[in-house]
Amino acid sequence: MTTDKSILSRFYIIATALVIVFIALGYKLFDIQIVEGQKYKDLAQETVYRNFSIEPNRGNLYDTNMNLLATSVPKYDIRFDAITVSESNFQKHASALASELSKLLGHTKNYHLQKLKRAREVKNRYLLIAKQLDYSEYVAIREFPLFNLGPYKGGFIAEQSTVREHPLGKIGERTVGFGNVGLEGAFDDYLKGKEGQRLKQKIAKGQWKPISDVNEVEPEDGYDVISTIDVNIQDVAHHALLRQLEHFEADHGSVVVMETKTGEIKAISNLGRIKGSDKYYEKLNYAVYEPHEPGSTFKLMSMAAALEDKVIDTSTVFNTENGVAQFYDRKVYDSKRGGYGKISAAEAFQVSSNTAFSKMIYDNYKDNPERFVNRLYNMGLNKKIGLKIKGEGQPTIPHPDDSNWYGTTLPWMSFGYGVTLTSLQTLTFYNAIANNGLKVKPKFIKQVRDKHSLIESYSEPIIEGSICSKETALKLRSMMESVVEKGTGSNIRHDNFKMAGKTGTCQTEYWIESGRYVSSFVGYFPADEPKYSCIVVIHKPNPKIGYYGSTVAAPVFEKIAQKIYIDTPIKDEISEKVIQEADLANSAYENYYEVSQKYKTVMPDLTGYPAMDAVSILENLGLKVTLVGDGEIVKQSIKSGAKISNNQHVNLISS
Repeated sequence: MTTDKSILSRFYIIATALVIVFIALGYKLFDIQIVEGQKYKDLAQETVYRNFSIEPNRGNLYDTNMNLLATSVPKYDIRFDAITVSESNFQKHASALASELSKLLGHTKNYHLQKLKRAREVKNRYLLIAKQLDYSEYVAIREFPLFNLGPYKGGFIAEQSTVREHPLGKIGERTVGFGNVGLEGAFDDYLKGKEGQRLKQKIAKGQWKPISDVNEVEPEDGYDVISTIDVNIQDVAHHALLRQLEHFEADHGSVVVMETKTGEIKAISNLGRIKGSDKYYEKLNYAVYEPHEPGSTFKLMSMAAALEDKVIDTSTVFNTENGVAQFYDRKVYDSKRGGYGKISAAEAFQVSSNTAFSKMIYDNYKDNPERFVNRLYNMGLNKKIGLKIKGEGQPTIPHPDDSNWYGTTLPWMSFGYGVTLTSLQTLTFYNAIANNGLKVKPKFIKQVRDKHSLIESYSEPIIEGSICSKETALKLRSMMESVVEKGTGSNIRHDNFKMAGKTGTCQTEYWIESGRYVSSFVGYFPADEPKYSCIVVIHKPNPKIGYYGSTVAAPVFEKIAQKIYIDTPIKDEISEKVIQEADLANSAYENYYEVSQKYKTVMPDLTGYPAMDAVSILENLGLKVTLVGDGEIVKQSIKSGAKISNNQHVNLISS
């Protein structure tokens, strides 16, 4: 009897528990289906359909004359959904499709047919047909049999991406940049555009198929940016630097050419040696990011400070003695054995005497070195320029309060040791002297445009005040002119036009080993009415071949000046008219844009380019293209560098 009651009690407990479970399950079902039903329906739908971002086309990047520096070229991946196609359509069109694919992509017709059949057998909804097709190939393939029935009846899937092309190739590649580097990074907010949205359906793990060829939200292309770079000057600077680097077996070097009055950077080339070879390419933007001891080019800054503080005049005499000056336990040497005797400050600059400069600065500032340093600070030498291009190096000007300030710091600073500046920072100072003391901020951009409308204009120079009086600047200009006429830079003197500048030679990495040098030359031309300023810096040339700034760097400066002022042909009449009429008014910019597009664009060198990439580049330039072959371009009917106009016809022959 007791046992029966125990069993019955257990039965009631189990039954009660089951009732509770059923009630809980019922409540949960009610909650899922009724209370939160829509939430879970949306979640399920979300796992099947999802919006994907579509990258917009980046805006084009042009040089100052509307030649393309960078452009976005559309590329397409083509896939096949073997399930969505009906059996009758597949049997009717598969053979013809395989035949067309063979013609476009290579391989045999049977290869492609078997590939399509296999995909259908294994129910592949995402079969890769072709990758990175250009636009003309995409237009062709979507009209192939079966594919021309669309995404549902024909299983055609096209996924678009964009590839950034540089029509000029390796010239100025680092300046143009990639991603967040160079001009691409500096003006990304203008170039990048706005993303679009495209709805896709999940067809397998990790695989999503576009619902249709129509986007839910169309991407907005980025704005076009017109830079200050002149591809003609860029080409001259690049090759002049490259030849010198190769000849002197140097590690790396940079050249910057700037328009004196406006601060517009017309060329900037940075070439570094590939380790273990004799080849050079654009590795890093040395001119912008790399601070280094400037050596004797810093003597201009020392002279400017001494003249501004009126502790000397150009006629002040210094005794170089036997070419050696001692400060505490260290000695300063002149490059000329035996020294220069007694010479004026102007002559000391002309021959680049280290002993004269060390005495000039030490004798006049030793009791108050902060006065000298503050003068350099007042001239802005301790501050970055503030470029839009990322990665500008931080200049270093020692201060007497620094823990590593020694008795020898002041005299060594006088000729550029213990201080660091980037090439562009040094050039900005020299450019100010060419402007009679007026400092102009370097810039890389002229306009931002949306097709034919002006968005932003940067045509006005950015004036940042004076670094010294006009009186001091004129004295410095006279001394720089004498450097080229009869001083350390006389080897580049020209009878046709005058140049002004300063040579620089200093040791680098001397804590590692001796015999490593930085050779430089910086100045402007023509000397009487400066149009361009330019700096050339070459790091670690082979000292057995040469290392002085006059022999290593100055000839690059000369070559650039010569090409611009002697060898460059006179501009054609229509181009000159366009430039003269391009004022700040939007209508004038409109005229400049349209006429420049028609008359000032030049033909790129497409040798070695894949055939369809070359076609895309030329079509973006407004040309009509006839292509023979489908390999790499071996011949073009319009020579590289020739002027081209819209709708002009060009023939391409490929391998």
